[in-house]
Amino acid sequence: MPQSCSTLEELMAKIRRFVEERDWTRYQRPVPLTMSVAIELGELFELFQWLREDEVEEHLKSEAYRQALRDEFADVMIYLLRLADVLGISPTDAVLDKLGKNAEKYPKERWSGKIPSKT
Repeated sequence: MPQSCSTLEELMAKIRRFVEERDWTRYQRPVPLTMSVAIELGELFELFQWLREDEVEEHLKSEAYRQALRDEFADVMIYLLRLADVLGISPTDAVLDKLGKNAEKYPKERWSGKIPSKT
């Protein structure tokens, strides 16, 4: 049964405790954690590989498929949050800062309804 957390920092603390209880801290360094994010993201991608949008919609009706998505999503989030913890990055602050930068880069008056670009 899932336990609840009200903040990302609480969730990061739970992940940290999980790692510490297993004496895995020495393995949880930035490079392997970043690789793990990419690996788990690849596993999430696999669940969509070769599917058309209409096929994805059909698959989403399956509880087993939704559970597989949920599990892979969780793996990605666990490694991302653990990486943030190891690097001393507040995910909340980082996201809010980046949203502010994106708001300046892509003002809603100019970009509403348009796909963002690098230019």
